[in-house]
Amino acid sequence: MTSPTAPQPADGEPLSALRAQLRAATLRPEAEASGEALADLSVVQTALARAGERAARWVEVARADKRSRPLIDKMLEQFPLDSAQGKALMSLAEALLRTPDPKRADQLIAERLATIRDAGVPGDADFLLRTGFTLLGAAGRLLPDVTGELSGELTAASFTKPLVAPVVRTALRQSMQLLGHAFIVGEMIDAALARSRSERDLGLCSFDVLGEGARTEADAERYLRAYARAIDSLAHQPAGATHARSGISVKLSALEPRYTLLQSARVHERLSPRMLELARAAARAGIGFTVDAEEADRLDLSLDVIEALARDSATRSWDGLGLAVQAYGRRAPLVLGWVAQLARDTGRRMSVRLVKGAYWDSEIKRAQERGLASFPVYTSKAATDASYLECVQHLFAARDSVYPQFATHNAYTLAAVLELAPAGAAYEFQRLHGMGEALYDAARAEVAALPPVRVYAPVGTHEELLPYLVRRLLENGANSSFVHQLMNREIPVAEVVRDPVSSLAAQSSASPRVLEPQALFGAERM
Repeated sequence: MTSPTAPQPADGEPLSALRAQLRAATLRPEAEASGEALADLSVVQTALARAGERAARWVEVARADKRSRPLIDKMLEQFPLDSAQGKALMSLAEALLRTPDPKRADQLIAERLATIRDAGVPGDADFLLRTGFTLLGAAGRLLPDVTGELSGELTAASFTKPLVAPVVRTALRQSMQLLGHAFIVGEMIDAALARSRSERDLGLCSFDVLGEGARTEADAERYLRAYARAIDSLAHQPAGATHARSGISVKLSALEPRYTLLQSARVHERLSPRMLELARAAARAGIGFTVDAEEADRLDLSLDVIEALARDSATRSWDGLGLAVQAYGRRAPLVLGWVAQLARDTGRRMSVRLVKGAYWDSEIKRAQERGLASFPVYTSKAATDASYLECVQHLFAARDSVYPQFATHNAYTLAAVLELAPAGAAYEFQRLHGMGEALYDAARAEVAALPPVRVYAPVGTHEELLPYLVRRLLENGANSSFVHQLMNREIPVAEVVRDPVSSLAAQSSASPRVLEPQALFGAERM
């Protein structure tokens, strides 16, 4: 592997100088950032070509293997989210479990089903009746565990019209609860651990306590207790090296309701001690402890907290401290350079989970609302994919101080990591629970020494699942999503595994469909 060519901080450069570079690069031009990625990757085109060939084989194998198809694939096939019907169904599913009153739930169902009808499903006055049984049949096919109740063998004549709404409501609630089992490992950490011991694919996990950011101090205290309980339970795993055991992911905004730059003093006063308490517990337990990534305007605060954890002498010999870095951020390589230097300065090896990114829509909208000079994230998928590969190179170049963890469900990305990895490098892959099984099964069948695959495993109640589930479905149901494309036989394999470097080089650096914030209203508000 060739070292990255993009300008990088010199070894030993003060962390304060690196942080200044990071702040200055928050809204760096997309052409500049993607140009550096193309320059880095131009020297590994042969390896990337091999990756494309390998990825194409895996897509063919995954498409042929019906047994490994996860529930999300079946659901997206039945209700594609690029269709009006799929979007209406998801908005219904997301809202239904938050609507406890039966009368309002029935009104919600009727409204959403009307949207499906208006989108092109033929119907008349009896549409609700017929659609109810259509959904029951679909639920029976998608959720075989309840085929006796929702089998699709029911007929309109079996019920009178007043019974339809309650039947549909019950069917949808049960469907969402069963979907929850496909995406949540357990409602409590002990149940999740028990399940991970009994299922081979869950043998190595990073557990995530589900929930949105804290809104009150009581929320933060509740999350703190939940994380502490989870770490205590994880301490009882069989003995082993840190990276050979299941660990935990922690969300900073869950532990501080005022997690913003304007409240930075409060963050240092309240959040850092809470994180230090949890990190020390994780070190005593001998498990990995990963700080999840959040929005771009919180990155500076996150790095403050991570630096405080890294400088804690009580955990200096522990190699489980880590963080997630989002490749869609235009300054992702600079973040990696900072992490590597922090690890060297503090005499420890840190973990980095490299992900594509989880807040793209909100980052774009927030930048446009604020009228910023540009965006903190890439606007095109090709640029994000190329940035991910650029970051792969940086992580391998810093393997003396960093343990890379590559989170991906993309066949090309998976194959590219294998091609770019130096001989003998220690690293792992990661995937979300309920996604990616077919791809990793195909890779494992061809690569005898495939690195460990850790599962990002949510823990929580079905009610807490909904925001998470809808985000995952919307992300992976989009036309550009690899998860969407993988099982869609109408999309040629060559299109699914297209080289992002070639795609990026052939297009303008920014997506023409995403207007820069200051261009959003043209001359209207100048």
